[in-house]
Amino acid sequence: MPSASPLTNPAFRCGAIILAAGESSRMGTPKQLLALDGQPLVVRAVHAALASPAWPVVVVLGAHAEKIRPVIAHLPVLIADSPAWAEGMAASIRAGVTTIRQFSRALDGVVIALCDQPAFSADTITQLVAAHHTFGRSIVAAHYSGRHGAPALFLREHFETLAHLTGEEGARTLLNGDPALVASVDFPALAVDLDTPADVAALRSSIS
Repeated sequence: MPSASPLTNPAFRCGAIILAAGESSRMGTPKQLLALDGQPLVVRAVHAALASPAWPVVVVLGAHAEKIRPVIAHLPVLIADSPAWAEGMAASIRAGVTTIRQFSRALDGVVIALCDQPAFSADTITQLVAAHHTFGRSIVAAHYSGRHGAPALFLREHFETLAHLTGEEGARTLLNGDPALVASVDFPALAVDLDTPADVAALRSSIS
């Protein structure tokens, strides 16, 4: 698994999709809007993507769209609505990929990320793209807690599959599919995501 390395092909055209459509049922409140270091989680994730080489950036909204949309309205992003968000993560990925393909047919790849991983940064995207250039794999996933997960880079050849995903597992079938297609980058800090009030309290305690 590669360590940090710079982008070796500046001409590589990569977009980013931030998934922010979930109901946050375990949190009891829209976690997309929870503040960390003074910023809502969804805004932190968007800023990370915008600070990277990725363009365009798509934010997928669903369960709490009416509350989240005004918070990101000033940011230079595309908003994709996922009316079928209750189906699971696959519905959000479908919505995001469909929107980004409508915006540009010239993209070489897309990074799909979650909005509830505080350690997600512009450097995360840079390292995923750099690993693609190093290993030539069509999928590059973050690796933490002993498995592949989000965020992950998918080359254009996978867009059609992503646009027709079903179920709650999102793109996991691709991440855990043919190992000849998948490279990974170790990001142990990305194991921290925020699903419950206890998760938030623990994180705030660790950084206070």
